[in-house]
Amino acid sequence: MSGEATNVAVVGGGAVGVTAAHDLAREGVDVTLYERDEVAGGASGRAAGVLYDAYGDRRDADVGRRALERFREISGEGGFEFTPCPYVWVAREGDDKRAAAIREQVPRMAGHGVDAELVDRDGLGERFPALRTDDVAVAGVAAGAGHADPGSYVRAMAERARAAGVDVRTGVLARVRTGPPMVIATSAHAFENNQPRDEGAAGDGGSSVTEYDAVLVAAGAHTAEVLADAGHEVPLKPYRVQALTGGPAYDGPMCYDATGGFYLRPHPAGVLAGDGTEPVEVDPDDWDRQGDGWFVREVSDAVAHRTGVEVDVDRAWAGLCVATPDRDPLLGELADGLYVASGWQGQGFMRSPALGEAIAEEMLGGDGIKGFDPTRFDGDEEFDIVEGMAIEER
Repeated sequence: MSGEATNVAVVGGGAVGVTAAHDLAREGVDVTLYERDEVAGGASGRAAGVLYDAYGDRRDADVGRRALERFREISGEGGFEFTPCPYVWVAREGDDKRAAAIREQVPRMAGHGVDAELVDRDGLGERFPALRTDDVAVAGVAAGAGHADPGSYVRAMAERARAAGVDVRTGVLARVRTGPPMVIATSAHAFENNQPRDEGAAGDGGSSVTEYDAVLVAAGAHTAEVLADAGHEVPLKPYRVQALTGGPAYDGPMCYDATGGFYLRPHPAGVLAGDGTEPVEVDPDDWDRQGDGWFVREVSDAVAHRTGVEVDVDRAWAGLCVATPDRDPLLGELADGLYVASGWQGQGFMRSPALGEAIAEEMLGGDGIKGFDPTRFDGDEEFDIVEGMAIEER
């Protein structure tokens, strides 16, 4: 695609999709973005907004670092704000496996340029008095982290994309037919015998058929469905996660309690906490968007345990994450002119500025990110869903 003006479609108006669309348009590409709902209407709008670069793998650390750089760059524009806040992850006494993993991973993170250090319970308590630390065996602290409202980022980047020339079409269910040329149809009746009908054909309900040089499918939990409709199977499984917010105010760091299996961060409502991962594949069109009673009880108790403060819950909700067999995303060219960006394991929003940038660069002739190539799978792999934030040896 490099070396000439191109005509590209992006399917999906989440954080990665709008970032990629913006970056492509900024390089002179004609871009149309199709979103079945509203921008930020899917998983991006339900994300927790925890942002860090604390990865033991150099590739992931580089992606996280670049994402944080871009979050900081646009902070203050279009209603989006990046709030610096340290990120702490802890293992409790008796949890030898996770404690050992933290002790091994933090020095590797530091070796990759991450501002991360190991601290003991006394050092943690002195530094962050808002946290209970008497049961902590070991902790890691990443000083360069922060948090943000995910929906505000997507909306701000969508406005940037429009300003760069992207045609953002919301409320449009797009179908893909692989080429070349690539074809986008905006009606379920726009193809006949796998061929596009004429635009505005009688009885078609005003649908359209448009040819593109390339298509990027970044449709979140619907990505596998969109690609299967285009004749390409990919190993992606949507699964449900949960979060809640409530008071009183919390002025401590972001914290992931690896032993307890939950995270928390400051939030305008007081505190945002969650996980509630259900390692079961769900239908992306039929799932419960409300927080479960068991989740509210367990995570409220967990937050009280770690902070010493009872949470008065004002909202609990669920969102969808997407798993892959190896817990790394599918990011790159799947077939001639057909690109995919999905499978974030719950860490898509925090890396979206870098992931959107990377797929845009690949579509312009770059190399992409080694290890994320979607053709590494056949598409029919059997695998279990594994929580994306879990601390364990990989």
